[in-house]
Amino acid sequence: MFFRNRYVLLADILFIPLAVMGSYLLRLEYLPDFSRFYGRAALTLILLALLVKPAVYYAFGLYRRLWVYASISELKLIAVAVTTASVFVAGLGITFYSLGWLGEGFSRTALAIDWLLSLLFVGGSRFALRAWAETRHPRASGQQRKVLIIGAGDAGALVVRELQRNPQLNLQPVGLLDDDPAKQRHQIHNIPVIGKLSDLPRLLEERPVDEVVIAIPTAPGKVVRRVSEACRQKNVPFRTMPGIYELLGGKVSVSRLREVDITDLLRREPVRIHEEWIGAALQGKRILVTGAGGSIGRELCRQIARWNPASLVLLGHGENSIFEALLELKSDYPQLDLIPVIADVKDSARLQAVFGERQPQVVFHAAAHKHVPLMELNVEEAVANNILGTRNLVDTAETCGVERLVLISTDKAVHPANVYGATKRMAEMIVLNAARRSGKAFSVVRFGNVLGSRGSVVPRFKRLIASGGPLTITHPDMERFFMTIPEAVHLVLQAAAMGKGGEAFLLNMGEQVRILDLAEDLIRLSGLEPGRDIEIVFTGIRPGEKLREELWEGNKTYEKTPHPEIFRSGAEDLAAEAALSAALERLADLTARSQPQALIDLLDEVVPGAAIRSTPRPSDLTMDF
Repeated sequence: MFFRNRYVLLADILFIPLAVMGSYLLRLEYLPDFSRFYGRAALTLILLALLVKPAVYYAFGLYRRLWVYASISELKLIAVAVTTASVFVAGLGITFYSLGWLGEGFSRTALAIDWLLSLLFVGGSRFALRAWAETRHPRASGQQRKVLIIGAGDAGALVVRELQRNPQLNLQPVGLLDDDPAKQRHQIHNIPVIGKLSDLPRLLEERPVDEVVIAIPTAPGKVVRRVSEACRQKNVPFRTMPGIYELLGGKVSVSRLREVDITDLLRREPVRIHEEWIGAALQGKRILVTGAGGSIGRELCRQIARWNPASLVLLGHGENSIFEALLELKSDYPQLDLIPVIADVKDSARLQAVFGERQPQVVFHAAAHKHVPLMELNVEEAVANNILGTRNLVDTAETCGVERLVLISTDKAVHPANVYGATKRMAEMIVLNAARRSGKAFSVVRFGNVLGSRGSVVPRFKRLIASGGPLTITHPDMERFFMTIPEAVHLVLQAAAMGKGGEAFLLNMGEQVRILDLAEDLIRLSGLEPGRDIEIVFTGIRPGEKLREELWEGNKTYEKTPHPEIFRSGAEDLAAEAALSAALERLADLTARSQPQALIDLLDEVVPGAAIRSTPRPSDLTMDF
């Protein structure tokens, strides 16, 4: 099948004299004139062409190609190579004629005809090899399965072509679907575009289709879901085609899993931001991010770095994660003043030293322990880090003249049923009380679960899918609000820009998503089928979990902001200064004496709407992570 290029060279050596002779014969009206007047010039041009043209063709790589795969780019290369060679031959011919070496029979018109014939011979011979290769495909080894292809773009054309070139796959393309009106009733490689995506259920009913292929590598999740739902109803298998960049980059494993875009799982449009507000709040400022090595903290640093701050302090207690974040940011923003700081927010003296030296103007507080089951088992550490650490940070920010401070909070802080949620609600109270006390732009951002963050449900599900399952879910009716990491960071940055002091900002995140639906989406978007390829197992609700979360409390009012998807609460519960200080001192004392049950009792007393004591404790149940 792969015709050796030495034979291509021999063919060119044969075609070169044929082209020269043919150009003269086409030029002349009376053939006897050729031998009488033009023979010497023609023979000289043949010798020149034999010396020049193969060398030029070689220089252009015409003998280093597999011509069975010739395409438009090869045709362009042939045209350039033939034209260059003909120009060289013509130049030498004209030079020799001016020196009297060609006699009187030199024809300039013959040079132009020679170029056309050379183009025909060189290009035709090579594309003849391509045409020959097209006829030598392996034969189908069994009954052909009829395939309907979703997408009539480049990827769809590639799928059609490959199925036609490889009949041994026993897959026969019978039609394409595409929503582009300009492609309707047209054909791609003799396969018709027979409708739009909305026609899929009808076509599966009317036509014998054995399989559906989604040939849109960038297809959004809603498209994949529509296809999978239609195929599932008709019991027709489907698969997705990964993008060529996914294949080259090694993102598609041998299990043929499609690399799932996190936004596929949202079931809503991602939130947009007003960048001009953010730029005004961050540009030229000295900024500090706590928890800078975590998923949210690192994305905060990435987004902040775009706005050219005067300096950016990356504060965290995990040296490896801070080091990785530092390397990434230095690579992307080599001119930015980046200061890595290994410190723990529980260490008040260390915070005072860092703030005193770096004098940050804007602080984003992303450092927190967040895993609900772990915090149920480690109550003292949850209180020490999430509550007392926040108190240390806020006190230090007030003392050192920080202009803006934004606390990253969670929907679990509303009517908290677990230790983590209660500690975050206490952290909110600390920040909002400080805003009321100082009049500074200290605010809170509250949002739901973050897709793709370190240790969250999506990476865990993806690992389980890659290992063949099963996926473990606590309860079939478990629901959560979800957002992507960039969305969460956008909201935090908007809060920094809009906050005047004492607000709790909330994102309109749409409806809550069932974890079961999320798991099934993730399995299908990976090119597999729930229940058949990957099992789903229910393990029971873990201590501290609720079936549904809440972003706001029903008895409070929430105002619109200039951003259509962000709401603001200016009436969050605030404790009296003396009562809050007393509660914090008692929490510090109980933490130091390692009294987890007493800490839970106190949190239930001081946190609005808390119901931690009524939640089964880990000691009462088998903890499943």
